[in-house]
Amino acid sequence: MGRYLVQRLLYMLLVLFVVSVITFGLMHLVPGGPFDKEKPLPKEIIANLEKRYHLDQPLSIQYLEYIKALLVPRFSEQKFANNIDSDALFKFKIGKYHVRWVNFGPSYTSRSRTVNDMLRDQLPISIQLGFWAFCIAILIGMPLGIIAAIKQNSFLDYFSMALAIFGVSVPVIVLGPILIWVFGVSLRWLPVTGWGSKPPFTLGIFPNKWGWEYWKFAIMPMFGLGLSSSASIARLTRASLLQVIREDYIRTARAKGLKERRIIRRHALKNALIPVVTILGPMFAALLTGTFVTETIFGIPGMGRYFVNSITNRDYPVIMGTVLIYAVFLVFSNLIVDLVYGVIDPRIRYD
Repeated sequence: MGRYLVQRLLYMLLVLFVVSVITFGLMHLVPGGPFDKEKPLPKEIIANLEKRYHLDQPLSIQYLEYIKALLVPRFSEQKFANNIDSDALFKFKIGKYHVRWVNFGPSYTSRSRTVNDMLRDQLPISIQLGFWAFCIAILIGMPLGIIAAIKQNSFLDYFSMALAIFGVSVPVIVLGPILIWVFGVSLRWLPVTGWGSKPPFTLGIFPNKWGWEYWKFAIMPMFGLGLSSSASIARLTRASLLQVIREDYIRTARAKGLKERRIIRRHALKNALIPVVTILGPMFAALLTGTFVTETIFGIPGMGRYFVNSITNRDYPVIMGTVLIYAVFLVFSNLIVDLVYGVIDPRIRYD
């Protein structure tokens, strides 16, 4: 197991390096620059801005300086000044030294903020939304798929698959306004937009309050984002379970007189979940990182909106920081999926 984890970590570092190189190169290959406006700035101002953000240097030097600021920690016996240049995502103390590590740099468009500020403030909101949508996808998708497989060709089967087809066919850009109109405008049960106006609901991955004041903002967005994924899980769970319950060892278990519920729970379901687990890792990363449309519809100040705006405005540090963070989510999700394989499938060993 230890050797396997080391190999996977090295592979993950290689993937992140390739992602950083490709993203950095594509950003600078796209025509235009971060300071191109509808009303052109004077050349002197553009030159000063490029010098301020080191854009006048060769691309290779820019990339190396970016990686250095990202990976090399800074030590100081004195407290760091609270300014844009000395900001870092992680701030801690080792003995007498103050340490700052992982600096994604300043934003070119929001010049009073750094990328670290945006990640600290907006990324937790996107993580909350994506996590709850993932929970909704599992809690709805797996039971629907199991029921549809057990009750094949029955009303429950047709009803479950009809819901799954509806979830796949109706994107969040259509479902979101419907939810807002029904539950926000007509019934007035839930707020139309937002993620809460108080810090407990907007700061930190785990809110300080879990009551109705939090959930009333989260219910519609997490259902809107998670319904499509729940439909995919339901269809795959049904297909996989139908294949497993036709295997010879399931027939043998039935011939021994075991109850159908015990056969499904102890023998069939575990093997049927192996293909489902395959998609859960990428799906989890996709829900964490693909929240832009949902955030726009429901007026949620998450990271997705800032990411798309940064692409429009050529805000290179925000683009790089967001892509790398999302890539970290993806590779770690795939690692967790591979480890779960060893738990549910005894044929897999990591020796």
